[in-house]
Amino acid sequence: MTVTIRLQRETIDAASVAATMIRGDDGIGAVVTFTGICRSDENGQPIAALTLEHYPGMVEAEIARHVEEACQRWPILNVTIIHRYGRIMPGEVIVLVATASSHREAAFAAASFLMDYLKTRAPFWKQVESAEGTAWVDAKATDDAAAERWSASRPRQRAK
Repeated sequence: MTVTIRLQRETIDAASVAATMIRGDDGIGAVVTFTGICRSDENGQPIAALTLEHYPGMVEAEIARHVEEACQRWPILNVTIIHRYGRIMPGEVIVLVATASSHREAAFAAASFLMDYLKTRAPFWKQVESAEGTAWVDAKATDDAAAERWSASRPRQRAK
């Protein structure tokens, strides 16, 4: 199993990541990718950019903890999480979560699980830049509810 967790300022090429994940592993039957993109608005108000800040070392450890949990829940063969930080313009990729498994159900569930936990547990801080100035973005109850659904469900792993 291969796990890649990377924080970077540079853009993310999702297609390249997916191609690298499957290269040389004919046991992979599914790759699911989620690509999060910076919208041009926050709560209906136009924005110029987002700035994401993080605590180096802590973020990677927290993401790794959730990757480990995903791998205990589902038979995952490969996981890549790349998250950007710094100033991000509307239309640019913020995050990529990619999971590979022998079966699509596990790949979909693991990707969804990981993204829900990234939104609520990874120590990132998001600041919105708009015509009115800058403002820090508060956590959203809808994101917390999405992550909470995983605490009640713990599927049995399918044989690899």
